Amino acid sequence: MNEAGFDPHMIEALVCPRTHTTLSYDAGRQELVSRAAGLAFPIRNGIPVMLVDEARVIEG
Repeated sequence: MNEAGFDPHMIEALVCPRTHTTLSYDAGRQELVSRAAGLAFPIRNGIPVMLVDEARVIEG
């Protein structure tokens, strides 16, 4: 686990709720990123918030 309490190995079990594709971990922003959906899901207190309504829209 990192200092925020998120276990990066957890990412292997999670997928984007919109596209069902894999996610990447952005440690600097404490987010799980779905490039396919163009969304970044926040990690709060070590817990990924996998709600589309809570995700940040990313460019690119």
